[in-house]
Amino acid sequence: MASMDRVTFRATMAQISVPATSANIGPGFDSLGIALDLRDHYAAQILDDATFDVDVTGEGAEELKKDKNHLVIKAMMKGFEFMGAKPRGIALRALNNTPHGRGLGSSSSAIVGGLALARALVLGGDELLPNEDLLVLATELEGHPDNVAAALLGGATIAWMESSIVNGVEQNVGRAVRIHVDERIKAIAFIPEAHLATSKARKLLPETVPHRDAVLNTSHAALLVHALSERPDLLFAATEDHLHQIYRAEAMPKSSALLAKLRAAGVAATISGAGPTVLVLHTGSEQDADDIIHAAGAGFSAKKLAISTQGVA
Repeated sequence: MASMDRVTFRATMAQISVPATSANIGPGFDSLGIALDLRDHYAAQILDDATFDVDVTGEGAEELKKDKNHLVIKAMMKGFEFMGAKPRGIALRALNNTPHGRGLGSSSSAIVGGLALARALVLGGDELLPNEDLLVLATELEGHPDNVAAALLGGATIAWMESSIVNGVEQNVGRAVRIHVDERIKAIAFIPEAHLATSKARKLLPETVPHRDAVLNTSHAALLVHALSERPDLLFAATEDHLHQIYRAEAMPKSSALLAKLRAAGVAATISGAGPTVLVLHTGSEQDADDIIHAAGAGFSAKKLAISTQGVA
């Protein structure tokens, strides 16, 4: 953590954009993530007055808090604290394009965006809060590193927790590496109207799973890394999951039915994060994507999305 006398705030506004993300991608529970080219935009400036001026437009605008309890503000303050800074006030403008409560990483966007804004508003912020430390802070706020890693680094990411000494105390911290995604791979997100809180989805998971299911997921998660980077023809097999999706089906029956329908047709479909969005990865043409959307039927808003090669920027 930086000392207070090293910190100088920038007088100008900082602007940041963060991609939506999809975690798990089938078998990579709490470890694999991918960034999608659907971006939230944030702008912030330090104020002389002790006030938090927050304005939000787009997704979730009516539900989100517009004060110091806004998640972007909370993340900014955590970043400032790490760098040894303490602003009197902050003006924040947010344009949200990522749907909330749908398994597309809206909270990770806010967390990574807030930390990146704090870094951008401090002179020398890149040195005071490098990506490695930003990921640790983001993981603390989010509770797991999969979405925040993809939001930070872009592309596809492998994230994990490891023991590390922080300020003289041993604790588990988030780590991640970025992996190359084959440029032929594109995504379709089938987004329902229904919301599902991640906390609720996690409560549906059992304490133990059959050994054969654990083995299946281990092998498929390893295969998925190869499929994403070099062999997209293996995506259908690589995205098969027996660890979490079946246990959450009761909380999202329409999404689970669509997942089963698409996979029965040989489409590499997964539940995005905790759901209820269904994510498809494919290498087909625009017509192929349209055919998949048509086959899915009604009840979902379908978005064709590129894989975002850029994380927070």
